[in-house]
Amino acid sequence: MTTTTHLIRQRRFFPLFVTQLLGAFNDNLFKNAMVLFVVYSLYNDEAQEAAFSGIATALFVLPFVTLSALSGQLADMRDKARIIRIVKAAEIGIMLVGAAGLAMAWKGIAVQTVAIPLMLAALFAMGVHSTFFGPIKYAILPQHLRPGEVLAGTGLVEAGTYIAILAGTILAGWIPIEWAALVVIITALIGYATARQVPPAPPLGEIQPLDFNVIRASIGLVRNTMHDRRVFLAIAAISFFWSVGTILFIQFPPLAKNVLHASKEVASLFLVIFSIGIAIGSMSINHLLKGRVSARYGPVSVLVMGGFVIAFWAVCMRWPVHNEGQLMNAAAFVLQPLAAPLLLTLLGIAVAGGMFVVPLYAFLTTFVDKAQTARTIAANNIVNAGAMVGGAVLAMGLSAAGVPIVQQLLLSAAMCLISAWLGRLLFLSERAHAHPA
Repeated sequence: MTTTTHLIRQRRFFPLFVTQLLGAFNDNLFKNAMVLFVVYSLYNDEAQEAAFSGIATALFVLPFVTLSALSGQLADMRDKARIIRIVKAAEIGIMLVGAAGLAMAWKGIAVQTVAIPLMLAALFAMGVHSTFFGPIKYAILPQHLRPGEVLAGTGLVEAGTYIAILAGTILAGWIPIEWAALVVIITALIGYATARQVPPAPPLGEIQPLDFNVIRASIGLVRNTMHDRRVFLAIAAISFFWSVGTILFIQFPPLAKNVLHASKEVASLFLVIFSIGIAIGSMSINHLLKGRVSARYGPVSVLVMGGFVIAFWAVCMRWPVHNEGQLMNAAAFVLQPLAAPLLLTLLGIAVAGGMFVVPLYAFLTTFVDKAQTARTIAANNIVNAGAMVGGAVLAMGLSAAGVPIVQQLLLSAAMCLISAWLGRLLFLSERAHAHPA
């Protein structure tokens, strides 16, 4: 029996795995249902569409910047399983608000003045929900798993996350908005039920008072975490990766509509392919490293990712002009001569990205003391979120300045070079510590 199949059968892992999967599914079903509705039903301007997509992304990740320090403290100072149950109970209320916004948009009731603000408020609240859940899902793994199981567990969590993103994204593109409103509520209820099965995970270190000054706590947390060179390099590399990913995710809906002349089902298909690729990369790197946590393949993985981004750009530039007024559905799109190379290059971007980022997360959870794991992940989330907000603002700024969406892909490729450099520095530092002079 492999480590992966063994973990799936264990209560110390499976309820957490399912709870995380359902949360990621709900996040993406709700966010994509909202964004696709607005892009395809309300706006008819590439800059406006990119701006709304960027605003939605920034709202979702902003709580990671402001609240991650508090979430990390809570996760290290309180029972992680209890926090999971509280967070998942809150998700039910959040999704009730979000579903009301979706339903109002479906009925055309006060769409601009009430429905969209309700949906954006729920999206922000889901960002808060994910901020408090994020450190726990990684910090609890070293506490419940054996040392040789942590990389496999991290890979499973990452793969499960992106499979959930895949499922949520498919539904967002294919089911009516009123059905999306119902599904997000049902999913939140099931997520709370699975969260109640997660085994206790009491704090491992000395209980310290919580610092509720989120600005001071955030600055202090990042400063105290980043003093170690290897941790600093891992967090910096992950952050650049997610800034690249953010720019790509913002670009997909308006690119599908305005460059490829395709429907929202095709925009959903892009996100699906990306999610499948991340899942493949997450599992592949565990096989290559044979359970050993290392950044060995990081630099080449992200360079390959950048190469695929350039290939994706090249195919988009050669995409034929679609003169018909109606947008192509998924069936018509896949019959286009360049559809196969376009989707394959997108898959390559995601596979290489998954192979790059998973060992870095595993490194953060195994290198530091177990009593500090959640705060390390929280510090990582703060820096990651800052990079993602920066990526969203940059994408919105380029669109506002009139830079075509397709040309912005080259920015993502260039940023891969920085991630590769950081990954290389991390591997050299890792090797130096393994073989000191």
